[in-house]
Amino acid sequence: MAEPNQKQKKKTSGAKHVSFPPDDNIVSGFAQHGDFDGAVDSGLTLAEVMVAYQQSCSKLQVHPRAHVLQQLQQGACVGGGVKSLDLKGERLDRRSCEALEVVLKSLHFDFINLQAARLEENGASSLLDMILYYESTSHLDVSGNSGMGTSFWRALAHLIKQSVCLSRLDVCNVSLVDYPAQVLSKALMTSRLKVLHLHNAQLSGVPLFMLVGALKSNKALRELHLTNNQLNSYQDALQLGDLLRYNTAVGTLELSDNSLADAGLEELCDGLRQRAAGLRALRLRNNQITANGMVHLAKTLPELNVLRVLDLSGNLLGNTGIQALREPLMANRSVLQLGLAQANITCEGAVALAEFLAESRQLQQLDLRDNEVKIGGLMALCLALRINHSLASLEVDPVPPREQQDELLTEAAARFQSEITQRCRDNARRSLLVKLNL
Repeated sequence: MAEPNQKQKKKTSGAKHVSFPPDDNIVSGFAQHGDFDGAVDSGLTLAEVMVAYQQSCSKLQVHPRAHVLQQLQQGACVGGGVKSLDLKGERLDRRSCEALEVVLKSLHFDFINLQAARLEENGASSLLDMILYYESTSHLDVSGNSGMGTSFWRALAHLIKQSVCLSRLDVCNVSLVDYPAQVLSKALMTSRLKVLHLHNAQLSGVPLFMLVGALKSNKALRELHLTNNQLNSYQDALQLGDLLRYNTAVGTLELSDNSLADAGLEELCDGLRQRAAGLRALRLRNNQITANGMVHLAKTLPELNVLRVLDLSGNLLGNTGIQALREPLMANRSVLQLGLAQANITCEGAVALAEFLAESRQLQQLDLRDNEVKIGGLMALCLALRINHSLASLEVDPVPPREQQDELLTEAAARFQSEITQRCRDNARRSLLVKLNL
């Protein structure tokens, strides 16, 4: 590769092998080009980019990746660029990564997928340096790359901190402890990322402490997804409560498949009540929460006047928990999507929800799947929908066959379900017409 000139040396470090073009061809000034639309930078067509990639491979004595060529040939185009570059599972050594430089500098991708890419250490860090230098993507997924060393994590941290184009990053199914947790947390203090996915990353304990410490001062992040991180109801919940107190930018918090339990929900609610700006989405699916935890949520819900999505599915709320939420939900008047699947609800809980629906003027989606809602509950929901004009989707399971042995019950169940479906469709159609008129 060509040696960088003096003005370009600040873009390289150590033994990186990124070849940067002359100053008049540099792509990295993305932020200065407000009209950037993903078009080919050098005016090359996709066919010409393919030829350039093949020539680069020949020069570096590596085989062109058939999957890359196929994507360039058949990929969906947006404004002259390719929508995505999928390198998932590809075995890429250093020279194979260097050969991709001509692609990364010629096209902007909405998404680059490096999941479990089996990258060599030097190749991985060089590839990340190229993505940063050419601002090649707005969404990067490096999940499943658990074997990477310090140079990879250092390059990723540099990308997080410096990129003006990258808005979403996925780092899932890896162990974010020790050095990776330290270097990434430090980078997140000033990053421009808007969406961060850190699923199954072993964040419980010290790693979460470092992450929260960094995000307290972050003003850019809008969505934080922390599914399946073994987050507990004590120390981890305390940290998440602090995050909600001090970070006013994050609007979506995904905490599903953890172990926050009732005590952890209490910490979250305490943080939410002290927050200057509310959450727009709170997902707590499968967190060992019971009806006792609804007492804390009931105190907080009326104050969450911008909350649009609340998912409590997979928790043992029972009818008692639903009763505790009924009036707070009525007072909230902002929730549009409510998830209560597999929440141990029977007809009694469905009746309580029906009473809420009869009063609601905003709820659009309600998920009641995998509950024991029988004919009595269906009837109550059906009657509520004769009054409610906002609900466009009500997901509820068919009545179990054992309840349909009587012919009259069978007909009644079918009639209720049919009417629920039709009234939801009518509400959806009415809502669409209102939007079109606006």
